[in-house]
Amino acid sequence: MPTVNEEIVQKYIAGCRKHKKESQYALFKQFYSYAMGICRRYARNSDEASDILSDSFLKVFSHIEQYDSSKPFKSWLGKIITNTAIDYYRANLKFGQQEDVEDHEHISDEASVYGKLAYDDLLALVRSLSPAYQAVFNLYAIDGYSHNEIAELLGITVNTSKSNLHKARKRLQELLDETTKMERPTIRTK
Repeated sequence: MPTVNEEIVQKYIAGCRKHKKESQYALFKQFYSYAMGICRRYARNSDEASDILSDSFLKVFSHIEQYDSSKPFKSWLGKIITNTAIDYYRANLKFGQQEDVEDHEHISDEASVYGKLAYDDLLALVRSLSPAYQAVFNLYAIDGYSHNEIAELLGITVNTSKSNLHKARKRLQELLDETTKMERPTIRTK
């Protein structure tokens, strides 16, 4: 994966601050793959991912003045995309499977399910989760948010976040077991 040339990125950002369309396009093009990768993790399908991507870059271009050029642009962009994805879920999806479970304090840290699959396979499995499980799993396991932060972002309790993560991991393990079982040849003996 090619590294980002910060000098060029800062040049694009300067152009974006002057509302130059060619700079906006160049910045979009520079970070398209990175941004779409985040969007795909949160979206249920490619149309949703495209909507989140478009909304994210509109926010980037609208708030480019707030970007602190002493910090990495990629991190700032990633936060905007993640927050846009969360906003998308709040606006369009119901978290019907929320439960406030008190006794999920110690969630198992066994070998991670998501380390056993190729990225696209994992993405497909994560997308098959309910929106509530998918959002919590992405925020915690992939983006590194704490349960307190997730609760605040999604408007749920900390215990609901923990419960949804536990259930997401359990469901992913079940899906992984099903996938593995389907791939194993069966041997018949007489």
